[in-house]
Amino acid sequence: MNRVLSLMLGLIIAAMLISSTLYIVDQREYAVVFGLGEIKDIKSEPGLYFKLPPPFQTVRRFDKRILTIDTPEQERVQTSEKKNLQIDSFIKWRISDPKAFFQSFQGNERAAEDRIVSLVRDAMQQSINRRTVNDVSSRERDKIMEEVRSGVQERVKSLGVQMVDVRLKRVDFAPEISESVFNRMTAERTRVANEQRSTGDAASEKIRATADKQREVILAEAYNKAQAIQGEGDAKASAIYAAAYGVNPEFYSFYRSMEAYQKAFKNKTDVLVIDPSSEFFKYMKNAGSNAGGASKR
Repeated sequence: MNRVLSLMLGLIIAAMLISSTLYIVDQREYAVVFGLGEIKDIKSEPGLYFKLPPPFQTVRRFDKRILTIDTPEQERVQTSEKKNLQIDSFIKWRISDPKAFFQSFQGNERAAEDRIVSLVRDAMQQSINRRTVNDVSSRERDKIMEEVRSGVQERVKSLGVQMVDVRLKRVDFAPEISESVFNRMTAERTRVANEQRSTGDAASEKIRATADKQREVILAEAYNKAQAIQGEGDAKASAIYAAAYGVNPEFYSFYRSMEAYQKAFKNKTDVLVIDPSSEFFKYMKNAGSNAGGASKR
């Protein structure tokens, strides 16, 4: 019985010793092997590894993933126009060199985040101090973020840290200048609107003047064409009248008199005062003889 217990105890101790010499590295982490306080090995690839049992060797793990820092409060930054802005940002970073990271921060992620936030704050101040409100809010926003990221990266690369990205989530005006900036923006938009309206009015007047000119030209051309057509018609009518007169002058004179009678006595109420011996009544006085003569012809 004692032998069995001793054997079981030995197996348990052996299993404990073997398990203390094995460790697993996950794909999301670094494994740093320490021996008597010094770094002996670093594993970055996932898998099963061996080491000496404690206290000869121990393992500490550091996150390999991209980490995020949300700034705890809005940073107050001044532009080149001496305007105060409140900026809300976040930072993406990762551990690139576990050995340098441990030597710089003793493996403390919180200490690394505090250092990174401080460096980003300084770089942000320097970058925004050289720019206007419009540059920060729209025109050079991407340039500012890349400038801050690359500037901080130069300062932390020896610390075993990689700056992945810096982003401005929100840019607000400080309360004391919000109203003045709003009024200035309103005045600027009003000025632009007035310029656009003036340009539109000028274009409208130009189009209207061009249309009026074209209308006058078209009317003048149409009038000239109408006069030409009317002249041609009058000429043809005169030619026809002349030809008819040459064939039978007496009949032509009779026909023209009939037209005059028809126009003179168009309405029943028309009154005409004229000498009865006038040539106007020539064919009325001699209606029978002239009619006969006309029919003989």
